[in-house]
Amino acid sequence: MRIVLVGPPGAGKGTQAVRLAEKLVVPHISTGDLFRANISRQTELGKLAKSYMDAGNLVPDEVTIAMAKDRMEQPDAENGFLLDGFPRNVSQAQALDELLQSEGIKLDAVLDLEVPEDEVVKRIAGRRICRNDSAHVFHVTYSAPKREGVCDVCGGELYQRDDDSEDTVRKRLEVYHTQTEPIIDYFKAQGLVVTISALGKVDEVTKRAVEALPAP
Repeated sequence: MRIVLVGPPGAGKGTQAVRLAEKLVVPHISTGDLFRANISRQTELGKLAKSYMDAGNLVPDEVTIAMAKDRMEQPDAENGFLLDGFPRNVSQAQALDELLQSEGIKLDAVLDLEVPEDEVVKRIAGRRICRNDSAHVFHVTYSAPKREGVCDVCGGELYQRDDDSEDTVRKRLEVYHTQTEPIIDYFKAQGLVVTISALGKVDEVTKRAVEALPAP
C-alpha cells in the first residue's frame, strides 16, 4: 500500500506514521529522516542539501524530490511505503505523480489528519522540555509535571522551545495553509483523500486511520 500522510503541525503525523507503517508492513519515509540520512552518509544529495541549510536557505524542491525518489526505489519499498512530510507542496505532489506513473504504480490513499487550529496551538504551545535531557517531554495540560517547571525524571528545569511559542506555532500554521494544504485539493481531484479526526487518544486515532484506509 502506498500512502501519503498529511496534516498540520501538531496533528500527530510522526506518531501515527510509525504506527501505521508497522501495521501495514511498509517503510515509513519522512523528509526529516531523508535529510539526516543523506547528510550523515555525505551523499551528493546530502552535501547539496547541507549547503542550502548551512546558508539558512530552504532546500529546493528538486533536491527533496531526488532524495524521495532514491528512497522509494529501495527494495524494502517495492510493495509500498508511507510518506510523511513529502510532498510538502503542489509542485512536489505533481513530481510524485510523475515519478509513480513512470514506474507504472499509483498512490492508494492520502490520509488527512484533521485537527482544529486552536487544538494545534494548545498541543504545541503547551509542550515543556527538560534542559538536562530533551527526551523528557511534558505538557501543561495533557501530561503536567508533579511540580511546575521541574522535570519528574531528573529534576531539571522545564522550558518552552522558541519554536513552540504560540506566535511561532501560528506562523507555522500559516505556512501549512499556504504551502501544504493545497495538496489536499490536488489529491481530492483524484479521489484519493481520506480525512479523519486526529482528536482523541493515540490508539483511537490509529484505529480510525486503519479503518478509513482502502483494503490492500
